[in-house]
Amino acid sequence: MTAVTPFWASLKNKACAWSGAFVLGLTGLLISPGVLAHPHGWIDLNVRVITDDEGVVSGLHQTWQMDPFYSLVVFEELQQVPGADLAQGLDQLGSEIRQNLSQQHYFTEVRLDGQRQALGEVTEYTAMERDGRLTFMFILPLSTPEPLAGRTLEYQVFDPTYYLEVVHEDVDGSPSEQALILHGEPSCELTILPADPDPELVMQAALLDVDEQGEPGLGRHFAETGRVACL
Repeated sequence: MTAVTPFWASLKNKACAWSGAFVLGLTGLLISPGVLAHPHGWIDLNVRVITDDEGVVSGLHQTWQMDPFYSLVVFEELQQVPGADLAQGLDQLGSEIRQNLSQQHYFTEVRLDGQRQALGEVTEYTAMERDGRLTFMFILPLSTPEPLAGRTLEYQVFDPTYYLEVVHEDVDGSPSEQALILHGEPSCELTILPADPDPELVMQAALLDVDEQGEPGLGRHFAETGRVACL
């Protein structure tokens, strides 16, 4: 077991640490159906694949919505900073999120026809309050734009240590219309594939204590896969 990553430790400091009893009560709500894993919070994910008129993909526009309980604590803490309003606090928090995520590949892996793609640096991002939830939006560019026609792009977004669970936004148990979208060329079939972790890994995650997270790499096995298969 390892300590909390700097990114989430930073956010927890902003929001104050949850009490052990609160986390214990919350844990049952965080478990996905059929999975006994033990993340300590969750993120609802929406992804827009960015392409130009010629069908060249240049990056992923991601929207992360933090879970309502955590968001509430963050907002309350930011509002208590002397001499600063919520907007100013969110601007600073967004900058910290981007900086820390840059050291962890933005929690994102992208593959094109099975080959992992290098990622660029995020320069366009914002943190905001949306429907009572802390929302972080950013454009993650590919280092080299690539044509999509006749190819398959896949991505996964996950916390490597599985401290947080990242799942595409859903409605009544199915991905929402905004969970994965592509506007423009080329014509592609969009699919979100559920995770299928090995039962031993499920048990490993379930045994994590309330102040623990998994070894780096654990989160990959619980990550959904967004697939863009183009004609």
